[in-house]
Amino acid sequence: MTSKQPNGSAFDAICAVDYTVVIVRDMAAMRTFYQGILRFSVARELSENWIEYQIGPTILALSNPGRTGQDVPTPMGSAALQLAFKVPVRSVDACAAELADQGIAILSPPTNRDFGHRTLFFRDPDGNLIEIFAEI
Repeated sequence: MTSKQPNGSAFDAICAVDYTVVIVRDMAAMRTFYQGILRFSVARELSENWIEYQIGPTILALSNPGRTGQDVPTPMGSAALQLAFKVPVRSVDACAAELADQGIAILSPPTNRDFGHRTLFFRDPDGNLIEIFAEI
């Protein structure tokens, strides 16, 4: 049984992205990266297979495969997703310097883009694309 909303779709009620789940290959490496390199604090750990970080109003969760256990892994070197983290302008270059100091390969150094962002790109241990950006 479906319930059609008077003004369209029931999906019109979606008002925010509450949380994003990253399905991980190597939980230990990903945890080290997100906590040690990006310095995210654990907001909640439901089990050894589920770790949450509160980033502003959004939760970023790391999870070992569960419901998606039969999915074919994304090949290494190919991003399964891109996460973009907004920072003040001065922080883009500072983040790049910290990544370099910790031996993290930078895919694209801090660059001013035509669409009004200063961006920095690198990968997490699972190969996902990470962007640090600021509006300029």
